[in-house]
Amino acid sequence: MKHLLVSGGCGFIGSNFVRHVLEYTDLSVTVLDKLTYAGRRENLHGLENHPRLEVVVGDIGNQELVNHLVARSGIDTIVNFAAETHVDQSILGPLVFTDTNVRGTHVLLEVAREHGLRFHHISTDEVYGHIPDGHQSVESDPLAPRSPYSASKAAADQLVQAYVITYGLAATITRGANNVGPYQFPEKAVPLFSTNALLGLPLPVYGDGLQMRDYAHVLDHCTGILTVLERGVTGEVYNVGTGREMTNLEMVDIVLETLGASRDLVRHVTDRPGHDRRYSMNVDKLRALGWEPRYDPRQAVAEAARWYAENRWWWEPIRAGNFQEYYARQYGKRLGNEAPESTQ
Repeated sequence: MKHLLVSGGCGFIGSNFVRHVLEYTDLSVTVLDKLTYAGRRENLHGLENHPRLEVVVGDIGNQELVNHLVARSGIDTIVNFAAETHVDQSILGPLVFTDTNVRGTHVLLEVAREHGLRFHHISTDEVYGHIPDGHQSVESDPLAPRSPYSASKAAADQLVQAYVITYGLAATITRGANNVGPYQFPEKAVPLFSTNALLGLPLPVYGDGLQMRDYAHVLDHCTGILTVLERGVTGEVYNVGTGREMTNLEMVDIVLETLGASRDLVRHVTDRPGHDRRYSMNVDKLRALGWEPRYDPRQAVAEAARWYAENRWWWEPIRAGNFQEYYARQYGKRLGNEAPESTQ
């Protein structure tokens, strides 16, 4: 493994992975990113002249372009982060999720098959669907997605596994928990609540706020991916998280405490359709490869909130731009008709 093609490398997890690879390995990286609203050059700020990094603007659905990059640069490994990722956005406009998450992944798999490349796919714990109390998802559990986003990711997972079985492709999958950290677009819960708190705006908490999530630091996901690339078994899936969860209300309290903001900002609003109540993953399989998370969920959320407090240069232009239209569409009516507060 010498040269990675990192699709979606200007997105949240992808850009953190690129930074980690360039700092801690001698690998070369070609980033391919369409630069949609959440994929931003600013996410690779400071790396513009790095000698082992090339950034190419393009679509993973363009098979001719991907073939060209692989042949031209001697790429031997594809790491696929490219995806539409936000559940709320998938409810508002689902078809683009099929285009990118399913067809785009399929194109990359075809290129990997044609050139005999190593392939690693980034998936999500949401493919398991709602997890009942007393159980943690293991990699062999059936997939039960409940949103257009998670359904598209589950379809991509199954395509990857089909290519392993049918063509013998050297491929692996990681399913990440709720990642938080630097450069996460503020449509997601932790950056949304952090930036709202910094702006003195209400924090729109869905329903009673007692949904359970494993909030994992993005850098732990990055080290997990590298561990799988170096020591994972072809054809296998590996869960990546902390193995511990908290309620969304607990997450909100950590954000407010970290930023010194008042809990009076919390607003309980109408829940989103099909909102999974609990995600929880067993990560023993990845631990068996020698990996351990550095951050627990509380540390991960607090570190993320601090990053937004210290990097207003990054998120203030986003919040002042087209994001306002999305925010009004997603939360305007909800904030005007708040749900009852939790009785927790």
